[in-house]
Amino acid sequence: MPKELFQLQSSTIIGMVHCLPLPTTAGFSGDYQKIISQAVQDAITLEKAGVDAVIVENMGDTPFSAHLNKAQLAALTAAAAAVRNAVGIPVGIDAAFNDCEADFAIAAVTGAAFVRVPVFVDTVCFTDGIIYPCAKKCVEYRKQMGLGHVKILADVQVKHAHMLLPQITIEQSAKEAADCGADGVIVTGSQIGEETPLDFIKRVKQAVDRLPVFAGSGVKAENIKEQMQVADGAIIGSSLKEGGILTNPISYDLVRSVLSGLA
Repeated sequence: MPKELFQLQSSTIIGMVHCLPLPTTAGFSGDYQKIISQAVQDAITLEKAGVDAVIVENMGDTPFSAHLNKAQLAALTAAAAAVRNAVGIPVGIDAAFNDCEADFAIAAVTGAAFVRVPVFVDTVCFTDGIIYPCAKKCVEYRKQMGLGHVKILADVQVKHAHMLLPQITIEQSAKEAADCGADGVIVTGSQIGEETPLDFIKRVKQAVDRLPVFAGSGVKAENIKEQMQVADGAIIGSSLKEGGILTNPISYDLVRSVLSGLA
């Protein structure tokens, strides 16, 4: 049986399936099948190497938008469905920078177990403008879709964005996420590959002691043991790819190397 992902002190490790650029985005190669085949192979590699779950994300779609367009939605759904059929571990969905309705629509079709919502309770600025919090819409849409069993992992003060009101503490954001229905909280560094500050994890753990807290960036072989002494789990992506290049396939050896740091 798969590990219960949303328990305290579970050391849950979630691997990222970074989809290649989807149709209509700047980096799209024109090869629809390669998007699906690489996503499936990455998920299989992650499962074989020993992660507890995966998240399928349209990470290749830079510059990001807050929401998916129709072509992206179709492609991400196809990739997530193929991944879900290829592995036996739980699958999560992370659509665009904050498309919670797409998250749950894809989860409904594919049988995904959870979603990641980057801007759940904060208001942030990013490269495409301002993103407003979606907690109300998120939990109501989950209810409308009959998906109460699909868990919500919510970032607080997410990477690649700046708080519109920087005086709000990370503890405040975490408490609001918990109050608004998050099933777990993610804390990150300021960008991909940057280590999540241990102090941030500790502060969020103290603020929401009933929810699992995940380290969401910069977890690697050298720091995973220290991070998991504080966090309840980790979401790992770039350190599992040769050279940290996001378009590269997942490396089995790198996954094993990172996970060996838990021993």
